[in-house]
Amino acid sequence: MKTIYPRFTFVLAGLALLAPCGYAFAQSSAQAYPTGPVRIVVPFPAGGGVDTTGRLIGQKLAEALGKQFVIDNRPGANGMIGSEIVAKSPRDGHTLMVNGANFVTTPSLYSQVSYDPIKDFDPISLLTFAPNVLVVHPSLPAKSVKELVALAKSRPGQVNFAGSGSGSTPHLAAELFNTLANVKMVHVPYRGTGPAIVGLMSGEVSVMFMPTTNAVPLVKSGKLRALAVTSRARISALPALSTVAESGLDGYESSQWYGMLAPAGTPVEILNVLNSHVVKIMQTPDMKQRMTDGGSVAVGSTREAFASHLKAEFEKWARVIKQSGARVD
Repeated sequence: MKTIYPRFTFVLAGLALLAPCGYAFAQSSAQAYPTGPVRIVVPFPAGGGVDTTGRLIGQKLAEALGKQFVIDNRPGANGMIGSEIVAKSPRDGHTLMVNGANFVTTPSLYSQVSYDPIKDFDPISLLTFAPNVLVVHPSLPAKSVKELVALAKSRPGQVNFAGSGSGSTPHLAAELFNTLANVKMVHVPYRGTGPAIVGLMSGEVSVMFMPTTNAVPLVKSGKLRALAVTSRARISALPALSTVAESGLDGYESSQWYGMLAPAGTPVEILNVLNSHVVKIMQTPDMKQRMTDGGSVAVGSTREAFASHLKAEFEKWARVIKQSGARVD
């Protein structure tokens, strides 16, 4: 015992001397970051909401940090290809990802997914969220959420709704509505938002949970009837329109959202640098206006808040998907 304790004390003393060096190294790494171009992987094609948001935040980060932030579109398999690339990338802060709400729903929709949205990524910040608007074709005899619920109950399996693909945010928003209202509206999948809107406008389907950007002009022109907005609070674009929850379905909330993540194990000092800049960027008047013009709301959150959001969304939609039986494969 007498020979062990002195050695143990010596080791502790050595570690104590090294600790400040480690702290200084971490600090210098964060101050030097980034040391070169940063790749932001977007797991979807150019031109969509995830891509547009990624390009905006990448441009602003490049201006703030003095290095290139390059968008790398890696579409395919409902975002799985790009997400897997990021999960397996070096943990040095030079490969990041901007992804959307389907990031946490995909594992429940597919039988095989190569990544874990909670364990394989470090959250940086929630960037923005965009609610849908519950709209109906003018021929449908329902002028409120309560009337739609009553109609769906009186015609089980006969009221149909458009979705921009199986497992899309509009599809799952309607499935959550089905679950909470205890009705069975039938999903009609289309190949994207555009074709789904055409189907609704033509009367091919009666109901859709439509992205705000698309819904607002159609509602204001009288071509569609809005019943409610899917977010927790009302939106400035349609301030008189109540939320689904206010209209009688307590606890209802469904929004598309976009966030920035890094591979799990990225140094916390680098994550903090990125979070600090992203939050400042998302709170600027310019970015807030850009998000509003695009039908969304600028956020910019703490890393901890985004982590909690990811976990809650993953668990919530896993339950909805299981109850609805929605599958993609």
